[in-house]
Amino acid sequence: MDSSLRARFPRLGPVREIDRVTSGSPAAFALKLAPGVPRTIDATLTLARRGISMLKAKRAIEAVLGAETVCLSLPIVEDVATVISELGTAGFIAAEIRPDTADVRALRARLEMTREEFAQRYGLEIETVRNWEIGKRAPDRTARSYLQAIANRPEQVAHAYGFAEESQTLAPPASRSPESTES
Repeated sequence: MDSSLRARFPRLGPVREIDRVTSGSPAAFALKLAPGVPRTIDATLTLARRGISMLKAKRAIEAVLGAETVCLSLPIVEDVATVISELGTAGFIAAEIRPDTADVRALRARLEMTREEFAQRYGLEIETVRNWEIGKRAPDRTARSYLQAIANRPEQVAHAYGFAEESQTLAPPASRSPESTES
């Protein structure tokens, strides 16, 4: 190594080791700047301790300083309240972003439909709807979005899915008249 580089490194100071959180669950947060002077290094370290790279944490904090609200997923969060508190102390407002849980039974009751009617109308398996209702399984992100669309616009979703309220019988295709085939 060049001796001039060796001489310059001690001036930069020691590299700070990050005491990373070793266990926890993933969580998503929305961050924005609180009034006052932020402590950006403390906020960056708080994020980096939860499993993201120091560069990604630094860029997230820079984006917040640029008057943005930033949404960020942290892979390892030991306690949501601890993260919110640490970021608050550093001058940032943090809120956990939780996916909406779909209450399929309440939605179906509001639409006054049986489980079978609901499943048929919206193209779902009856067993899947039952599992969601009893809590055996939870809808994934795509299913939650679909259920939210049903909750907001049930008739439009049924129409888009191809369900017609009036019972329609399939008629055979119209036969061509002999005049239409002659040229």
